[in-house]
Amino acid sequence: MGDGVLALLAGLLGGVGLFLMGMELMTDGLRLAAGPALERILAASTATRLRGLAAGVLVTALVQSSSAVTVATIGFVNAGLLTLGGALWVLFGANVGTTMTGWIVALLGFGVKIDALALPLIGLGVALRLSGPGTRRGALGTALAGFGLLFLGIEVLKDAFEGVARRIELPAGSDWTMVLAQLAIGLVLTVLMQSSSASLTVALSAAQAGLISAQGAAAVVIGANVGTTVTAVIAALGATANARRAATAHVLFNVITGAVALLLLPWLVRWLLETKEALGLPPSPALTVALFHTTFNVLGVVLMWPLAGRLTAWLEQRFRRAEEDEARPRHLDPTVLTVPVLALDALRRELARLRALAARSLRTVLELPALGGGPGAGEERARQRLAGAHAAARGLARAVADFIVRLQRSELSRDSAERLPDLLRVARYAEVAVEQAEEAAEALVPWPQPVQGLPLLELAAFRQRALALLAPLEAGDADDVPGLEAAATEVEDAYAVLKVALLRAGSEGRLPLDAMDAWLRACSELRRGLQQITKAVRLAAQTGAAMPAG
Repeated sequence: MGDGVLALLAGLLGGVGLFLMGMELMTDGLRLAAGPALERILAASTATRLRGLAAGVLVTALVQSSSAVTVATIGFVNAGLLTLGGALWVLFGANVGTTMTGWIVALLGFGVKIDALALPLIGLGVALRLSGPGTRRGALGTALAGFGLLFLGIEVLKDAFEGVARRIELPAGSDWTMVLAQLAIGLVLTVLMQSSSASLTVALSAAQAGLISAQGAAAVVIGANVGTTVTAVIAALGATANARRAATAHVLFNVITGAVALLLLPWLVRWLLETKEALGLPPSPALTVALFHTTFNVLGVVLMWPLAGRLTAWLEQRFRRAEEDEARPRHLDPTVLTVPVLALDALRRELARLRALAARSLRTVLELPALGGGPGAGEERARQRLAGAHAAARGLARAVADFIVRLQRSELSRDSAERLPDLLRVARYAEVAVEQAEEAAEALVPWPQPVQGLPLLELAAFRQRALALLAPLEAGDADDVPGLEAAATEVEDAYAVLKVALLRAGSEGRLPLDAMDAWLRACSELRRGLQQITKAVRLAAQTGAAMPAG
């Protein structure tokens, strides 16, 4: 008995290790080979439910890892590249797509001589990887080598289970205590190995070796599906509100589907056995488990179809507090760093958000009562908002710089890599614009209301031109660069007229000299802030137009 346990443990550890290593290599290789195509497939999935579902099934069947697709989808939501509604159906489709692993194992893993398939794949894959490092050919080689290692892992697991099949007993039986024990095995294995596919392979191997019944293996599969949600929860920690909503939807799908499948387990397995017999399929226990895995995930999609609208609406009301944190990047997710074209897109989105923050800060100063903004804008409240905006801009600029440093380690084209310093300058321009807004507000602190002798017409003209410049930037619309340049020219002209008027009012004694100095300083700081944000938009437009995709 002791030797049997040791043999099983050795085979289990070695087989799972080879399987996980193969799965990781295959996933990384296919993801790198797919490149921007992965983003195009996922982006197109937001149009309809069926497209989202098909994209999730297709991409997961391609990379053979629902965890990888789940983490990537949450990352794309975090980066603003996918909407929440579209992401939900990609996640649901990923659960169906991951059942392809079970079919590969059931049909090939136990139906052919593994050595004859795995070893040539590993040899060919390594040759391709060595002959083309950093190219798509090398990425495909990595995927092929991973595929071969995956099959070797299956072979080791199969041999281990077959060798001790008559001496080891796993939890068997159909009473609820045994079913819950089988469920727990699947859940714990998936949490420990971070791969539901590996847990599924263990269940298929055990069922094929006769160590566990088809119903028992099905319970293990349900536990594995629930356990895989841990990956999504980990991916959503510290992420944006939308990413947390997507992770919550993934957890709910797997838990609800698992609960329904568990309640229907005896009848569902019996129906599948009868269906398989009626279709004349081979009496393979592994095939039964693979069929069950697909059936209950499709059942989950059917259950979610009428609930998706209400689920999305409910999720939209969750996690609102995190989204209000201005200092937290909303698009710079580490997941997209593996696909440079997505990382550049996320970076541009975050820089646009930083520019909008700077525009809002400058408008806050322009709406102060001292500048004719009316009594609604309180000085203390405005100063608090500016201090918060400054802290947020500083934090976002640091996050952008860190993201760019990490992006430089990716496989970027030369033109894209050379323009990354320009994107750093864009972030710095926006940060300085917020600092100038704070300086302008500080200059006006002793003067809460317009004083006698101020050139009100010239001041109103400058304020009006400045607000006209900021309006499209704050709304996130910076595509009209010629229009922005024209607005900036009008601001410069209005500032020149205002400066002369302030100096004349001071020299003629109509305006106290300390007040003249305060308004000159405030308007000068506002002008510099407007210049900085104009530079940021201009440089961002030049960089975006000249930077190729990835």
